[in-house]
Parts: sequence; C-alpha cells; structure tokens
Amino acid sequence: MNMLKEAMLYHVLDDKRVHCYLCNHQCHIEDTRYGFCGVRQNINGELFTHAYRDVVAAHVDPIEKKPLYHFLPGTRSFSIAAAGCNFRCGFCQNWQISQVSHRDGTAGPGQALSPQDVVRIALENRCQSISYTYTEPTIFFEYAYDIAQLARDTGLLNVFVTNGYMTAEALKTIQPFLDACNVDLKAFSEDTYQKVCHARLQPVLDSIRMMKELNIWVEITTLVVPGLNDSEEELNNIARFIAGIDNNIPWHISRFHPDFQFTEAAATPVEVLNRACALGMEAGLRYIYVGNVIGKHEETMCPNCRRVLLRREGFSVAANILKNSCCPDCSERIAGIF
Repeated sequence: MNMLKEAMLYHVLDDKRVHCYLCNHQCHIEDTRYGFCGVRQNINGELFTHAYRDVVAAHVDPIEKKPLYHFLPGTRSFSIAAAGCNFRCGFCQNWQISQVSHRDGTAGPGQALSPQDVVRIALENRCQSISYTYTEPTIFFEYAYDIAQLARDTGLLNVFVTNGYMTAEALKTIQPFLDACNVDLKAFSEDTYQKVCHARLQPVLDSIRMMKELNIWVEITTLVVPGLNDSEEELNNIARFIAGIDNNIPWHISRFHPDFQFTEAAATPVEVLNRACALGMEAGLRYIYVGNVIGKHEETMCPNCRRVLLRREGFSVAANILKNSCCPDCSERIAGIF
C-alpha cells in the first residue's frame, strides 16, 4: 500500500494552488487535483506524492537489459518501478504499469519496500547498481532520491532509465547520486512528441545535454516505429544530434514490436535498422547497437582497430577482453564506466 509523502520541487501559489516543477509539464495544480502524471496530488495547498514506497515491479536484471552496454558490463542491477508516467506513448511496452494512475484509481497496490529494503535486497542479490526503470523514474523522484543516497553510501551505483522530461532543477538535485542514464529519444519531431507522447521534444534534448555537462554517463535508445519515426531524415537527425553532443554516446536502435495502442503496426524491418546504423556511422557515432534482434550488432568494437572487445549473447556478456578500459591491441580508450 502506498504512503503519502510531501513532494519535492514545488512552489505554493495563491488560493491553495501549487506549481510542480519536477518535470517539464510544469503543472499548476488546484486543491485536491493531481498533476498530469496522476501521481502527485495537491492536498490543502501542499503537494504530495502517492508513489513513495510502493513498488509495482522489482527484478534483478543484467545491466545490459536497461540497455546500458558501457556501464559495468556483465553486472546485475536491482530494478524497480512505481506506477505512472508523464508521457502517454501509444507504443509503450510497459503500459500495464506506466499508463495507470492514482488519480483514476487504476494503479493497484504495489509491494511496500522502504528505501532501506531496496538497498538491502540489491546487496543480497550481489547487484552493483540500482536501476529506476520500467516506468518513468522522475514520477517517483522522492523515493528514488532517498534510495539513491543510501545506495551510494553502500557502494551501489544508481541508474535512471528515463524519457528525459525532468526539469533542470530535478536533474541537478539527483545528480550527486546518479551515475548513469539511458534516455529514450523517441523521435526528432515536435509534432510526434506532442501527438503521440503528449509532451515536447526540446526539454528532452536539453536534458541529454545537461546530463553530459553534469558528468552522468549517458546512453540513448530510439525505438524505431514504422510510419512514425523511421524516415531517413529523422533517423539522420537523431544520429547527428547525438554526435553533436558527444560521438562517444552509445546509440541503441531498438526494433518495435506491436503493443498497446499500436497493435496494427508492423514490426520494424531489419533493413530499416541497418540503415539507421549506417546513418549513425556516417554521423560519426562510435558505438551503435541494435536491440530486439538477437545476434545483431551486440558486440562492442574498438572504434580504432575494430577488434571485438565485448561479445554479448542476448543480455549476457560472453567475453570481455578490455584492459583498464582500453583495447588490448591498440590501447584505444573505450568510453564508459567499466
């Protein structure tokens, strides 16, 4: 059962209204009402979160499943989620837990785990990190923040798998305890973000830039959906944007499978994924991976001599010949946290 906790990152306004600046919806919320996320509620002029200590998913995952390929490869990450999201993506592949809310009464009771419980379970399962994932971690920010501080004290690292829609204030607040992010860059079209995600593109791009400035390790995933974001122009724009920030940022190009409200759409043709890879290479990206296609572009190769350095089989690391984060043949340093 969830417990109410006063929210972080809000201002009190007049007439018992509040301004929530956790994410870039920047909700102004009337008394008794909820924000866009359906998780944060104004109660008598104070903002509270319903997402504290209420876990709807908890699994020990390989870090490669996040996906993070240049961050502690071959290790385990204790992965948790609370219900809700601040996006409304029709192609969401975790919609059963992300597209529910406390406002609508659709968020069922989760497992009550204190921050101390989460850290203890992670350590008991020999994990090296805790991942806030499956739904949008920004939505359960207070919970993640408290866990992350405890985790850091025990030597565990912290990971957000995120849509990147948090404000600069939120990102700066969590930064001292946040080690890595995988950001879903869902498209490179303002129109697509507004119509499909009910959000905006620019704040996501700003977050990615700020993560790099704050020295958070960043990897980016794009789920390529036929007819939505699979044009050569859009994929090229994504690749060039990433390269323009840092060509060492890994780009995960993920194959779409029909789900949620996109059940009529076809799975992404492999040739489209191949073309996206080629565009990434032309843009100068040094590390490109294809997801949801077994055996395809899973290896980490030295960008200098092309030696295979990490060989993967599914979500497992089958071989790792890195020496002090470098290629053993040509001594090229490989970007990441190893």
